[in-house]
Amino acid sequence: MSGRQRTLFQTWGSKVSRSTGAPTCNSGTERPQSTGISRARFPAVAEAAGAAEVEPESDDDVLLVAVYEAERQLNLENGGFCTSAGALWIYPTNCPVRDYQLHIARTALFCNTLVCLPTGLGKTFIAAVVMYNFYRWFPSGKVVFMAPTKPLVTQQIEACYRVMGIPQSHMAEMTGSTQAFTRKEIWSSKRVLFLTPQVMVNDLSRGACPAAEIKCLVIDEAHKALGNYAYCQVVRELVKYTNHFRVLALSATPGSDIKAVQQVITNLLIGQIELRSEDSPDILPYSHERRVEKLVVPLGEELEAIQKAYIQILEAFASSLIQRNVLMRKDIPNLTKYQIILARDQFRKNPSPNIVLSTEELMLLNCGVGEDS
Repeated sequence: MSGRQRTLFQTWGSKVSRSTGAPTCNSGTERPQSTGISRARFPAVAEAAGAAEVEPESDDDVLLVAVYEAERQLNLENGGFCTSAGALWIYPTNCPVRDYQLHIARTALFCNTLVCLPTGLGKTFIAAVVMYNFYRWFPSGKVVFMAPTKPLVTQQIEACYRVMGIPQSHMAEMTGSTQAFTRKEIWSSKRVLFLTPQVMVNDLSRGACPAAEIKCLVIDEAHKALGNYAYCQVVRELVKYTNHFRVLALSATPGSDIKAVQQVITNLLIGQIELRSEDSPDILPYSHERRVEKLVVPLGEELEAIQKAYIQILEAFASSLIQRNVLMRKDIPNLTKYQIILARDQFRKNPSPNIVLSTEELMLLNCGVGEDS
């Protein structure tokens, strides 16, 4: 990944051949396009060819040996980095090119980056570009996308396939419902994995995940990387095996304060922050007014029964407080926690000597919690 590295804008489509990209190193799952193999460079191939004089072998067998030997040498010499594929990086033009996405993608390829973009402005697109280039650069490496929930995992695998066209046969989705032995097989046979962080932690602890082979780690909803959350555990486990992996963290809201943001930066080994707001100059052309549509979803029978029981309990305590003018609002079903806290504070400031509250009434006013909950 030297300064001479070039950028190739490549369009996927029926009229453009996939082979118009840069030359790439082939993995064991892809057949090389050329059969011209140097025997001097791959002695194992020379031995296989020599044996062929005694006992005929198919060309496919010789090529498989060559690919295996090439990948073995690649792993030993460059940490799995393919120098011919790494001579350039690919950016797709099947979507309109946005300068901020191009800039952020370029940055994320060469530095652990926290990308903070408003919702709907292409964080997944940037992730797909970075993942695809590491997929090319490290033919025997693994690329991992982590999302906190199963629906997000499913959503991201579909988006990445649409954007960059990584072969679906090389991708897999794993959740807690995937059996442990099945996950171990997936880790060994697939190259681009989409999963929840809890699954990743479990597989790292069991040794099912080949940690040293992971070259790119994408973390969605990165603001969750606080304390001992699973994202933090994954990164801590990975660095025990290798330091040669890229981290791309995605978030629309990086943190509630500077301290929280710094925790995310530290926990995910971030070296660069790419922050954009809806008012950023390079974002403005793509920001649009929001149209909010309110949809009221009716409660089901089970929730209605719970709501009714809750209101009955609330009325037993709140009605006496209303009668003594401690609570001003008489619409008990719509009584909010804030209104109860406000009434409590008012009562504490100006307590009436004629009112003595029971333990249950005091518990209701205290809500069982403090003001900062």
